[in-house]
Amino acid sequence: MKVFRKLDEIQNIDNTVTALGNFDGIHLGHQALIAETVRQAKAKDLKSAVFTFSNHPKNVISQTNMVKNIIYADEKEAIFEAMGVDYLFSLDYTKEFGSMTPKEFAKRLLAEAFRARHVVCGFNYRYGYRAEGNSQTLIQQGCLLGFDVSVMDAVSIDGCVVSSTLIRGLIAQGEMEECSRYLGRNYAIGGTVIEGNHIGRTIGFPTCNITVDETMVVPANGVYVTNCKVGDRLYPAVTNVGAKPTIGMYQKNVETHLLDFQGDLYGRDIRVEFLKKLRDERKFENVEALAAEIHNNCDAAREYHKALKKQS
Repeated sequence: MKVFRKLDEIQNIDNTVTALGNFDGIHLGHQALIAETVRQAKAKDLKSAVFTFSNHPKNVISQTNMVKNIIYADEKEAIFEAMGVDYLFSLDYTKEFGSMTPKEFAKRLLAEAFRARHVVCGFNYRYGYRAEGNSQTLIQQGCLLGFDVSVMDAVSIDGCVVSSTLIRGLIAQGEMEECSRYLGRNYAIGGTVIEGNHIGRTIGFPTCNITVDETMVVPANGVYVTNCKVGDRLYPAVTNVGAKPTIGMYQKNVETHLLDFQGDLYGRDIRVEFLKKLRDERKFENVEALAAEIHNNCDAAREYHKALKKQS
């Protein structure tokens, strides 16, 4: 997959079928749209492409109530490539883009820069100045500019439309199993393991601590069954998200105990996949009571992982 990060880099490309959207989670709805784009490209002997902004337009426009990410940029690109996308147009959203009329947007970007001969978008796709363009105006402009348009219907699960807004809410509430149903994969956050206060080690449960990434949606405070990816290996784990109220109030962080793991991971990059919330965060009477509860949490996590293995 060839990635273009600036408009003036897009030179000497083949004609495309281009998917349009923020793709800020690459959830099941996004995956259906991209799969249709790749299918159409193969059928028409064209290149498949995705056009998206590397930053969320709302964060440039408002500067308040920032939209949190559901996926890292590298993870997003890896999924696009795995799905068979040939070109990725991943551009920074700027006020210049925001000032384009829908007609300019369709002509300068889709028809000319991206060489689109077919475009695929969602039922609620909006574009151009003040989001005045929609799927119907896109169809009209395509007729004039030489590209066809496919408009994808919403993808629903149990009557609920899959959306990034819904998924952000589920993560923030700690509903990780439900979140996985809509994402089509486990939600994950990552970081570099930093030095902690060593309380976990002193009570028999050493943890990998990472700081909270403020750009990402962080699950609600509590204890979770997780997987922890270190390099190419995936370890069963249990993770606490919160401020550790039993031992003193700290800034919210993420600390993960890898089950039956021996080793030092300081300075290593890890990625934590959230599978299921076991309990809310709470303050215990003393460290001994906390240790007993962590032991119970680890047992519950082991049982959960055993059940997953039997299902696979």
